[in-house]
Amino acid sequence: SQLNLLSLNVGIGWNQYVEHSQYSTWSLQSGSGLSFDIYVKDLWINLHDNASYSQDSSQQSAVANTATYGTVANTVGILNTLDLEDVTLTLGYDHRNTFSESGQSSANQFQSQNNSSELLVGRAGLVVHPTVTVGVEATGTFTTYDQQVLNNNSGFSTGVYADFHPSQYFHVSPHFGYTETYYQHTSQSIQTSDQGSWYANLSLSHQITDAVSYSLTAGHNITQGIQSDAIEQDTVDLGIGWNIIKDLGLTTSFSYTHGNQGQGNVSGNLTETYDWYTGGLNLSHPITKNLSASLNYRLTIRSSNIPSNAYTQNLVGLMLTYQAR
Repeated sequence: SQLNLLSLNVGIGWNQYVEHSQYSTWSLQSGSGLSFDIYVKDLWINLHDNASYSQDSSQQSAVANTATYGTVANTVGILNTLDLEDVTLTLGYDHRNTFSESGQSSANQFQSQNNSSELLVGRAGLVVHPTVTVGVEATGTFTTYDQQVLNNNSGFSTGVYADFHPSQYFHVSPHFGYTETYYQHTSQSIQTSDQGSWYANLSLSHQITDAVSYSLTAGHNITQGIQSDAIEQDTVDLGIGWNIIKDLGLTTSFSYTHGNQGQGNVSGNLTETYDWYTGGLNLSHPITKNLSASLNYRLTIRSSNIPSNAYTQNLVGLMLTYQAR
């Protein structure tokens, strides 16, 4: 309906490795979402549940030496927004379960990162101009792992943000603040000192013409690690859409990540500095209203101070995607 949304998408395809063809395999990507809105005068209450599955190890910058890394995640929560015209107050809570799906050759390689998280977010925004909103934000994250390999932790952040949208075709939103993570030393093999750092994120989208659009995101963050407790990383992602030919979508993309695994390491963490580059080209064509086919090429280059963790990947993929709303 106009207020409530149920969405489902499933993509299945074949990824052919130009080199090391033994890693060529079927790929599966799926996501589903349920969203229910309730309005009580100036209060908007959103109830939601989102689930996703992907199996693509080369799209995780911190992962190396495996072609079978995959994750399943489910997030359920509530978001409350109070709109007082010039002032908007937001308070949200989510519970997220994450677990890895590894291939038979590495069945237990990434099981140590299976976890559940409680996510809190609060924002207060002030409209200072019809096209500009500024505000303050704070988050809290509490993560518990199923196994005693990585450390349970709690993280807090506080900062400022802005939203600038001079037209429906252009939008930019910067965020800046400070984050602190505390580790509870539940691991039997890893010790990490508490981490504090600044964070910054910028997202920008622009519909230049009816046929050409682009989106850009860039940021600096400390995130949860995969084989270490913490990763400090700088990221840039650029995507350009070229809808020049009717019913033929063309997208080009570029990503760069500079990462430091094992931040705050006392003992036991994987410590690594890496650079990760990807460039992609995607052609898509609708078959029916809900079904589309796409052909893509992706080049991924990963360099590392650990020689065995560096690789170059050329990947050609064919995907069928079904989306229902």
